[in-house]
Amino acid sequence: MNLDVSRLDPARIPTHVGLILDGNGRWANERGLERTAGHLAGEAALFDTVEGALEIGIKWVTAYTFSTENWSRSDEEVEFLMWFNEDLLTRRRDELHAKGVRMHFAGDMDDPRIPDRNRLHMREAEDLTKGNDALHLVFAFNYGSRKEIAEAAKRLAARALSGELDLAQIDEAAVADEMYIDGMPDVDLIIRSSGEHRLSNFLLWQAAYAEFYFPGILWPDFDRHALVDAVAEFQSRDRRFGAAEDKPGKSD
Repeated sequence: MNLDVSRLDPARIPTHVGLILDGNGRWANERGLERTAGHLAGEAALFDTVEGALEIGIKWVTAYTFSTENWSRSDEEVEFLMWFNEDLLTRRRDELHAKGVRMHFAGDMDDPRIPDRNRLHMREAEDLTKGNDALHLVFAFNYGSRKEIAEAAKRLAARALSGELDLAQIDEAAVADEMYIDGMPDVDLIIRSSGEHRLSNFLLWQAAYAEFYFPGILWPDFDRHALVDAVAEFQSRDRRFGAAEDKPGKSD
């Protein structure tokens, strides 16, 4: 599918886009299908969006694929999602590697509920793609932002108690360095499908100055063309990062 990026300013492409993949189950329910069919359709939407990100020139994409709260879903759906994430890695890993995509996984990977085979495939994918830099694709898996921040605080406290770190050295940069993914930039744009308007414990620290875009469609209906619409909307906004708005007629 040809992508029309002519309306985008290449100098103002967001560096980091976060994706809240919401609405897979509702998409399936509306069609009289099992919820698992919605997750399969959502996979296709995600990877079409990743293709669009590569074409547009976005350098980081973080996809919220499984939250710490998702364990409360039915045993059948959780089991499917574990299998699905494993299968996705084995089927898509080489394809992403060939496109120069580096894969990362952000979340509590020590959780004993995660099958060992999932952790193995995640490590293999990270090792295989660690030399790539066309796009950093982060799978937020068993992820909760409050837990990420709490764990960062614990690590900083332990370093301070051991004498490795002085309290005066604990600042915003020090906290950022303790997040799950080393070197991940703050998110510029967060896209949430399905009409919901909340973060749901996603990238709370990294989204301090993010722009938000709510396309109002279910995730399986999202694609690379919808991503262009989102980036075009992002570029139309005035990002001041807390600074006052310039008065009319005032020169830069």
